Amino acid sequence: MPAGTTRVAAVIGAPIRHSMSPAILNAAFRALDLDWAYLAFEVAEGRAAEALAGMRALGIDGLSVTMPHKAAVAALVDELSDEARALGAVNCVERRGEVLIGHNTDGGGFVDALAAAGHDVAGRRCAVVGAGGAARAVVVGLARAGATEVIVVNRTPARAEAAAALIPMGRVGTPAEAIGADLLVNGTSVGMGAGAEDEHDPARLPLPIDLLQAGLRPGQVVADLVYQPVETPLLRLAARCGATPVDGRGMLVHQAARAFRIWTGQPAPVAAMTEAMAAGLP
Repeated sequence: MPAGTTRVAAVIGAPIRHSMSPAILNAAFRALDLDWAYLAFEVAEGRAAEALAGMRALGIDGLSVTMPHKAAVAALVDELSDEARALGAVNCVERRGEVLIGHNTDGGGFVDALAAAGHDVAGRRCAVVGAGGAARAVVVGLARAGATEVIVVNRTPARAEAAAALIPMGRVGTPAEAIGADLLVNGTSVGMGAGAEDEHDPARLPLPIDLLQAGLRPGQVVADLVYQPVETPLLRLAARCGATPVDGRGMLVHQAARAFRIWTGQPAPVAAMTEAMAAGLP
């Protein structure tokens, strides 16, 4: 039961009702018997500065940041981690007294999720489809984990170039080159909300279906950042072609696990967080 001594963390975004973060983080606090509580606050676009002022005024110790505030918060905090500075985006804020420090745990969380599934990025050729905030974080995370090459594919060439330029081994590539990589990552929202009936719908796949059917192969890892549905059309196709699918649930948990450690200084109870996430998904 929260008391006067309870420390508070929260997530801000709009919309926020769908967020899994309260279930995942509160499960982590319970698992370690920590006197913390995690809440969700709907904060309209353009009001990030007020939210950070409230964080200071109320003594909130940790803040998760989701759309549409990641770039705005990066410009407002007092300090940035190297990764958050490179990305110009913050998804986790740490309070040290009156100083607010912005972090980005998305890319590292994705790499942690791959490692938990038994996949090492070091020395691998990787490809990321998409150039939005999550995709850029994955590009940087893969580079920091030792990928030898990261190919970026996006329908807007300028955005692909900007994402690839974040890392020394990044370059813009074609869909065919992406499909030939050791690790293929869908960093777009394509496939979100799809059903089994959409399995053969080209509009539900992030790359041309004919190239995917011809190029996906055994020994290849195909990951999707989408976690609703857990098995996206891309992952179903990858499995049929003999590739190893990795769904988006792991990144959801592991980026939160990194935030947990930043706020509490303790290793996150990943098993409890994973169980809470699974219980909350349809």
